[in-house]
This record gives sequence, structure tokens and C-alpha cells, in this order.
Amino acid sequence: MWTRNPAYAQEISEQRENRRLLPGVKIPDSIEIVSDIQEAIDGAEFLVAAIPTAFLRSALTQVADVLDADRPVVSVIKGIENETFMRPSEIIGDILGSRTVVALGGPSHAEEIARRLPASVVAASGDVALAKRVQKMFNTDRFRVYTNHDLVGVEMAAALKNIIAIAAGICDGLGYGDNAKSALLTRGLVEMTRFGTSLGAEATTFAGLAGMGDLITTCVSPYGRNRKVGERLGKGEKLDDILSSMDSVAEGVTTTRSVYEFADEREIEMPITGEVFRVLFEGKSPEEATDALMMRPPRGE
Repeated sequence: MWTRNPAYAQEISEQRENRRLLPGVKIPDSIEIVSDIQEAIDGAEFLVAAIPTAFLRSALTQVADVLDADRPVVSVIKGIENETFMRPSEIIGDILGSRTVVALGGPSHAEEIARRLPASVVAASGDVALAKRVQKMFNTDRFRVYTNHDLVGVEMAAALKNIIAIAAGICDGLGYGDNAKSALLTRGLVEMTRFGTSLGAEATTFAGLAGMGDLITTCVSPYGRNRKVGERLGKGEKLDDILSSMDSVAEGVTTTRSVYEFADEREIEMPITGEVFRVLFEGKSPEEATDALMMRPPRGE
């Protein structure tokens, strides 16, 4: 396991635990934590990318010249690059050159996976044979992997659900209850599907593990960073104060801006995303955003 910070690598290696992000979970002795990328990749058949989207380009740029072109990448990254609107697989190809990427997505909070609680995800790639190899490699008695050929859909679902998770957190913070949250998730999934299919994704992907599955987990779990941001907003905290107090990245905040601007430019209807954007960046109150959604003209489902 590679981290670019030597001190961090040494700390985790000595403690056999990532106390910042996964306290209480022991890292097996068989896993070596290093800060030398060459040492990390020697003999590796696959590279697994688990770097937040905001830092992916800069991290890969540092090591691009030592990575062989024939090594496929398994991406567990859930987000988009906000400046370019590139998906993780596109960023990887842009920096590392043309190579096959398999996106591993679905409801899979690390806090539960690391403790061997049962979960199911999907391995997506245009190279179905490679997706099946990744399926076989990762599948265990507690981690069930399906395959999917819709790489665009799986990656977009992973990014878009974070926006809806912020809205779900706002619901929690305002105490709106189960009915409101269920409606939000249902209509949020409609928005995710509408946006994703406009980019070439398949609608069925959003009804599967990477779409509905990950959306449910992200919107109800206490581990969900984006949901937590929304909950604190709903309770009246300011966005800057919330973000400055967090140890980890809530990618949904910047994703909201990018998706809103992209959808607005192309006239893709995204009412929930629009209201989340206005709460985050234009100072609109969560209550006003709720009223705006509830009082939209009646229409068919």
C-alpha cells in the first residue's frame, strides 16, 4: 500500500492501524505500507487507485513515469474532477496513458468493509473479461462482486449520489422525517438517471448497486460524510465552519457546483441539485430550498 507521505507511511506501518480514518481496524501484517512507488508496484498485476478525486491528478503526475503502461487500474474513486468534468477513469487515462480501468462501485463504506460486514458491489468496465477477473479477485464470503459493462454509469452514479446525500442530510438536520427523505431519494434517483443518461450511461445502472444501492447507504449511514455536511447545514451551521472541522473530504460539495453548472448550461432538469447548490453557494436557507421544491408546479411522475 502506497502513500506519498513518508511520515504517514511510517506511522501507519508502525501502528498497524490508520487511526485518522479507520481507528480500531488492524492492518494485516502481510500488507506493507510504503512511500516509494517503485517498491509498491514491483510485481503488481493490478494497481488500485483510492485517492480522492481532488488529489488524483497531482498524485498520479508524480508517479506516471514509473508506472508500466500495461498495468490495468481498479478505481474505487467516487467523484469527478470539477475543473474538467472528467471521471476518475478519464483522469487516469489522461495522466497514465491509455490503459484499461475497472471501476469498483456500490454501497461500501470502509468502516464496515474493514470489519468484514457483508456487502455487494459492482465491477464495471468496457472490457468485460477484465471486469470478470477483478470480480474473481475481490469476491469473498463477505464481499460479493457483480460485473457491469457501463463504466460511465457506475462512475457518474458514484459522483451524483453525493449531491443527493447532502440534501438527505439537510432533511435529517431539519427533522423532516421518513416520508420526506424517501421522496427525496426517489426523486434524487430520477435526477441521477436523467443526468447520467445524457452522458451516455445506461438507465438500468442507476437502478442497481452503483446507483440506488450506493444512494441509500450514502443517505442513511452515519459514516456518510456528505450526509453529515447536509445535516449540519440543516441545523444552522455555516458551510465554511463545517468543512474546516472535517478530517476527510466531502466531495459532494464541489461536485454540486460542477454538476449544477453543467446541467444548467445544457438545460438538464435538476431541481434538487439546483436547490442544494443555492444552499451551499448562494446563502439560501434550507427551509427556503424545501419550499421551492415542494411548491413547484404539479406534474406527472
